[in-house]
Amino acid sequence: MSTTIRDIARAANVSIGTVSRALKNQPGLSEATRARVVETAQRLGYDAAQLRPKIRRLTFLLHRQHNNFAASPFFSHVLHGVENACRARGIVPSLLTAGPTEDIGEQLRLHAPDAIAVAGFVEPETLAALVAMDRPLVLIDLWAPNLRSVNLDNGAGAALAMRHLFAMNRTRVAFIGGSLAHYSIAQRALGYRRAFFEAGLLFDPSLEATIDASLAPDMAAAQAMQRLLDTHTGAERPNAVFAYNDVAALAAMRVCLARGLRVPDDIAIVGFDDIPASAHAAPPLTTVAADKEALGVRGVELLLDDAPGETDVRLPVELVVRASSAGAAASHDPHVARTAVAPTETTP
Repeated sequence: MSTTIRDIARAANVSIGTVSRALKNQPGLSEATRARVVETAQRLGYDAAQLRPKIRRLTFLLHRQHNNFAASPFFSHVLHGVENACRARGIVPSLLTAGPTEDIGEQLRLHAPDAIAVAGFVEPETLAALVAMDRPLVLIDLWAPNLRSVNLDNGAGAALAMRHLFAMNRTRVAFIGGSLAHYSIAQRALGYRRAFFEAGLLFDPSLEATIDASLAPDMAAAQAMQRLLDTHTGAERPNAVFAYNDVAALAAMRVCLARGLRVPDDIAIVGFDDIPASAHAAPPLTTVAADKEALGVRGVELLLDDAPGETDVRLPVELVVRASSAGAAASHDPHVARTAVAPTETTP
């Protein structure tokens, strides 16, 4: 005879209504009570498929360092994708931004989500707290073992950028990066270093510059570019820069132009993300592009899939060549050169 909700209520010493709310992830219960009911249901052999509630509310969680959409619009596009996917499925999305000092459990209780999508960097303690809440969870632009995740193929994108610069005879390529605690940045940095090895070129670690996390991203990237130019002069000066995102690349380009360097004649610049400002820069910025809204859509799809064929999804990227690396010819070409790459099978 199969286990019923009444059996669970009796064993957990709670009401039938409490069991129902716990198994459906509805609000009104403490996390301790919810966890006890779910553990009792699993111990009694309650059909695990019934433990997965119908998702009606989804919270899109973003670290406070990512929530300046005007300065760094990447995650605004991801959020649009999440919203569109939720709307198509009758799910109500909400946005929560939080920092490391906030009680993430208490904040989420106010939102009462059935499921959570986490985008970008979060502290390991925050991620552990989210996992402990035992709600359907997906990571977007973030990766952790044994969790569902959707990412751009960051390593392949870095390889595209570097091969393009090497083909333009730029071998002293600097890298402006952020904290390697960010999964996507770490993958792009790894792709940058690996490109030298694969091309049989010498890698100069002094050409790597990490931005100051205490500053605004564009100001920090400008400062990093100034340090590179101050410490590498003459023949040692980099003849190209690959930046971890377009905001950093555009800031680096402004510094180079202010120093009297010609872009791309003296120094080529390549970014990552293809934000709208990249195409309108002077000169227009070469960048690695991807469908950012597709990240959000695919995240919701993966979250809702009861039995996904893969839990570590990588979306393809392409190189968009513009004048910041290829000169005036690229900026006048109505069919801007694009080199696409399919997602790779990688093991983080």
